[in-house]
Amino acid sequence: MSEKAAQPLRADAERSVRAILEAAERVLAEDPGASMEQIAAAAGVARTTIHRRFANRQALIEALATSAARQLAQAVDDGRPDTAPPLVAMHRITANVLQVKGAWTFALGLSDDPGSEAFALQQDIGRRCVAVLRRAQDDGLIDEAADLDWVRRVYYALIGESLHGNTEGADPDALAARVIDTLLHGAGPRP
Repeated sequence: MSEKAAQPLRADAERSVRAILEAAERVLAEDPGASMEQIAAAAGVARTTIHRRFANRQALIEALATSAARQLAQAVDDGRPDTAPPLVAMHRITANVLQVKGAWTFALGLSDDPGSEAFALQQDIGRRCVAVLRRAQDDGLIDEAADLDWVRRVYYALIGESLHGNTEGADPDALAARVIDTLLHGAGPRP
């Protein structure tokens, strides 16, 4: 890594990169084949600014995937998965993740290269999810015989499905409560 690459970005450069990534998410969500010029226009920067920050379109897409995965990892961290009671952690994490996934649908839908930082972050998030589910299992919230990897996959599917349809303006806490209730109790009648 060069010395220049190791230096942190100035505040204005960070804002520029953030604006580019946010614009890329919006533009590419509508048109996955959008050009760098279209992304630059949406970000309110010159095309040369994008090319100064990202060598090519693929580098921009990789940065977008990494940025979104970092935000998703932060959403999990903010839910205090290791210290909050399992049910509280599950709810907080779910509400946080719904907000991030709602804002970064394109970037989080990209298939990750197994050697990428985004892939490593997603793998870590999966491990942390199973750890929270294991804590919930230990507390009797999940059947002791349940396959936690399967429960994780169902949980991810519930989150994904909750984002379909008309969720604009939907309360993330209310959606999170529905996801967790469905995960833990299904759709059957209550005793």
